[in-house]
Amino acid sequence: MTERLYFADSYIRGFSAQVVGRKHWETPASAAVSLDRTAFYPEGGGQPADRGLLNEVRVIDVQSDDDGTVWHLLDGELDDDMVHGQVDWPRRFDHMQQHHGQHLLSAAFEELFGLKTVSFHLGPDSVTIDLAGDPGESDLLAAESRTNEIIWEDRPVEARFVTAQELARLPLRKPPAVAGPVRVVSVPDFDYSACGGTHPRSTGAVGILHIRRRERRGAETRVEFLCGGRVLRDLRKRGGVLSRLGALFTAGVDDLEAAAGRLREEHEAVRRRLTVVTEQLLGFEAVALAEAAQGRPVAVVRDDLGLDEARLLARLVAERGVTAIIGVTGTKAQIVMTRPPAAAAPDCGRVLREVLARFGGKGGGQPQGAQGGVPDPARLAEVVAALLAAAAG
Repeated sequence: MTERLYFADSYIRGFSAQVVGRKHWETPASAAVSLDRTAFYPEGGGQPADRGLLNEVRVIDVQSDDDGTVWHLLDGELDDDMVHGQVDWPRRFDHMQQHHGQHLLSAAFEELFGLKTVSFHLGPDSVTIDLAGDPGESDLLAAESRTNEIIWEDRPVEARFVTAQELARLPLRKPPAVAGPVRVVSVPDFDYSACGGTHPRSTGAVGILHIRRRERRGAETRVEFLCGGRVLRDLRKRGGVLSRLGALFTAGVDDLEAAAGRLREEHEAVRRRLTVVTEQLLGFEAVALAEAAQGRPVAVVRDDLGLDEARLLARLVAERGVTAIIGVTGTKAQIVMTRPPAAAAPDCGRVLREVLARFGGKGGGQPQGAQGGVPDPARLAEVVAALLAAAAG
C-alpha cells in the first residue's frame, strides 16, 4: 500500500520516493510506476487526479488499485529507482478550492433546507452537485450566502482518520462508502464528511463560492457553481464581455439592459417591415412568373430565398392558376412543389417522391403541395428540370 502524503498535508508540493513497481497501463496507453510514498492524488470521489512530474517525466494521470497501490501514469519512460515528485500546484490548489467549496455548499443546503447531495462532479471549467429535491432561486441565494459566511469566517478544516468509536459519535452528512479506516474532513459546528480528497487548512482558502445556474433533472436538481480562482476568471471574462458590449452600444454597464431592449424592439420592427416588403415583392414576382408561363408549370432555382419564402412564392404562383416548382440552394438543396387550388393534377406528393428517388433524394406531401431535398446541391437544376417534365406530362 502506497503511503499517501496528502492525507497528512495537502500542501506538500514536492517529495522524494522510491519506485517499487512498474507496469504498462493500457487506457490510456502509458508506462506506469508505483512509489513507496506519494503526494499525488489519484482520481476518486468526484475529484480528478493530480498532474506533475517525476524527475523530468510528466505524470499524465494517477489511479489507485483496490489494494491501495497508487499508480502514476507517465508520458515517457522512467528508468530511475529514486525520484523527486513535483505536484502541479495550481491544479491541486484549484481542486482543493472546488472540492472543499462543494463540502460547504452541500452542508449549507442540508442545514437550511434538508436537501441531500446525491452526487458531485469536478470538471475543468465548473463544478456540479445533484440535490435530492427542487430548490427555488431564493433557496440557491440563501445557500450561497450561508456558504460564503462560513468561508469568510476562515474556520479551521480538520482532516484525520478516526476510530470506529469516534465515527459513531460524529454527525456525518452521509455514511462512509469505504470499509476499514475512515478519514473525516470536518469544519467544526458545520460539516463532518467522510472523504479521502485534498482540502485546504481553513475555509478562507476557498475564497468565494458563486452559484451559476440550476437544472431540473427528474427528481433531482443539478446546481453548477465555481469557487476561488475560477470565480475570478469568470468575472474577468464576463466583465470583458460587458465592456465590449458597452462600447458597441455606447452605453455604461448599468444601461446595457435598456440598450439591448431598445435594440430588440428596433430589430422586431425591422423584421416585421421586411416580412411585409418580402411578401409584396414575392407577390409581384408570382404575377410575372404566372403570366410568362401561360398556364404551363413554372420551375425556377433560387439562391436568395429561404425555405419559408420558397413556400410562399410557390403558393402565390399556384393561386394564379399555375403549378410551381421552386428549388432553393443553400446548406441543403430543397424543393417546393405546389399546384393550383382547384386543379386535379399533378399529384405533387407522388411526382416529387418518384423524381427525387432517382437522384437519391427524399420528399413527399399531399397532392396539393409537397417538398423534399436532394443530397447533391450541384444537381438541383437537373432535379427541377425533371420535375418540370413530370408535371407537364
